[in-house]
Amino acid sequence: MSGERSHAEEFAGSGASLQLRASHADRDRVVDVLRIAAGDGRLTSDELDERLEAALSARTMGELSVLTADLPAAAATAGGLPAEVKDVVRIEQQGSSARRVGRWVVPRQMEICSSWGDVTLDFTQAVTARSTLRIDLDMRGGALILLTRPGLVVDTDSLATGYAKVKTRGAVDTGAPVTLRIELAGHIRYGRVVVRAQRRTFRQWLLRRPAAHLSLTG
Repeated sequence: MSGERSHAEEFAGSGASLQLRASHADRDRVVDVLRIAAGDGRLTSDELDERLEAALSARTMGELSVLTADLPAAAATAGGLPAEVKDVVRIEQQGSSARRVGRWVVPRQMEICSSWGDVTLDFTQAVTARSTLRIDLDMRGGALILLTRPGLVVDTDSLATGYAKVKTRGAVDTGAPVTLRIELAGHIRYGRVVVRAQRRTFRQWLLRRPAAHLSLTG
C-alpha cells in the first residue's frame, strides 16, 4: 500500500519509546482504531474480540503497537476524516429535511429535534469509532430514517411512540460482528421510524447479490 504507514511505524518515527507505560487514553485510541478496522472489513469478529481484550490489558506502548501493526494509519482517520470524535451532535429542523450521508464520523450521542420533516442517517459508509450511539429523539411528524449495514444493531426499547410507527425492512443478519449498537430513546408523535438495509444497486440485482442487511432488537 503506497502512501500508507502502519501505526507501529508511526510510533518509531515519532521517537516514542515502546517501553513507555500506556495510559487509558492510549488504550482508548487503539480500541477506536480496531473498531474502525473491523467496520471496514479488515478484521474478523474473532480477531476484533481478541485484539480488544489485549488492548484493554496492555501495559506498554509496545504492546499496543503490535495490535495495529498490520493496519494502515488511514484506518484511524477513515480516509482523511479527523480522528477526533465529537461527543454530542445536535440536529434541529422544522418543516424541512436533514441528512447525514457518505463517510461521516458517528458521535457518541445525537440529539434530534424535528417537526414535520424527515431526518436521514445513512450508516452504510459512516465511520464508527465507538461501540454505541445513543439517539435522543424529539420528533413530531415526519420520519427518522436509518440506513444500516452489517454489524449495526438498532435498539428501540427506550423509544416512546404516540400515533407513530416503527418499521423495519430487509432481512435480519446475525452473522456479522456487531461494530455499532444504536440506542433510540425519547419520543416520536404522528410520524414514523424506518430502519432498513441498503438497497441493491443495479449490478447487485443483476448478480443476485444481497445488499447490506440489518439487525434489530426491541
